[in-house]
Amino acid sequence: MPSSSSPQSSPVSPPKSSYCLIQTSPSSSGFEARAALLVSSGLSQRQAEMTSPSTRLCVCLLHLAAISALASAGNFYKDFDITWGDHRAQILNGGQELTLSLDQASGSGFKSKNEYLFGRIDMEIKLVEGNSAGTVNAYYLSSQGPTHDEIDFEFLGNLSGNPYTLHTNVFSQGKGNREQQFHLWFDPTKAFHTYSIVWNTRRIIFLVDNSPIRVFNNLESIGVPFPSNQPMRIYSSLWNADDWATMGGRVKTDWTKAPFTASFRNFNANACVVSSGSSSCGSKSTNNLQTSAWQEQSLNAAGRNRLRWVQQKYMIYNYCSDSKRFPQGLPPECKRSRFL
Repeated sequence: MPSSSSPQSSPVSPPKSSYCLIQTSPSSSGFEARAALLVSSGLSQRQAEMTSPSTRLCVCLLHLAAISALASAGNFYKDFDITWGDHRAQILNGGQELTLSLDQASGSGFKSKNEYLFGRIDMEIKLVEGNSAGTVNAYYLSSQGPTHDEIDFEFLGNLSGNPYTLHTNVFSQGKGNREQQFHLWFDPTKAFHTYSIVWNTRRIIFLVDNSPIRVFNNLESIGVPFPSNQPMRIYSSLWNADDWATMGGRVKTDWTKAPFTASFRNFNANACVVSSGSSSCGSKSTNNLQTSAWQEQSLNAAGRNRLRWVQQKYMIYNYCSDSKRFPQGLPPECKRSRFL
């Protein structure tokens, strides 16, 4: 079972080179796309050609993020359906914000109207404040059925003053058991923070405020299932799980603190939408400049350094280190570096 440990007593600030974390695979078309972005961001063609690779990458990513935000900024009325909880789930500010609430009678949840097969999904979330023990706020991608695929963020509440546990997991063909858990280097209840999933044919990257915290690589070549052919919707829910969520269920939900509320805003999906069996990424009208970045995303040296920083200081459970749980041997992906 996942274990818990105390947070770092004095959080360390992230490395300052945190904005150039992702790189695309080298190709002539990739360079042309980066150069085009640099020119469109205010540099001349000659200046674009003379900038260093790291500068080109950094400026391109920042500009691409701005393009994606403008092109794909979501509206909760348009992009999501409230699936349960009645009045406990509310869309506010003309569709710019959504809140989920939990009381003793019920929690609440929503799901995306669209299904996606690969892409980058971003959501800003502000978690339940105060004593959130026993509560779970789930935010994930999932298909349906007994052999479903799933990519999970789950936020496990705690007593006031104690840190949230960020629980991550990857399911493929109905099989999960790939949990990694973290504490965060900030208080996720005081402000909105961005939680992102990059999912392409080669890897899944979990990011918090654009910092990678986990990479799950496609290792189908050695028999490890990978989510690659089932379109998934985005789901989120706020619910009571005090039989296991906080300190293994020893701390129960304090209903005198209800209702518990989490808030969501600034949803972005730069992704392949699947409808009637066809993907938007196969359309000739697709903006290849916009979609190419996530399709080839990996971690560069700065990204690998940030991943190490997060996992060394804030990871509190890793299934790949739990030999007692796997007495017959650790899963095959655990034999590969998690920092690649």
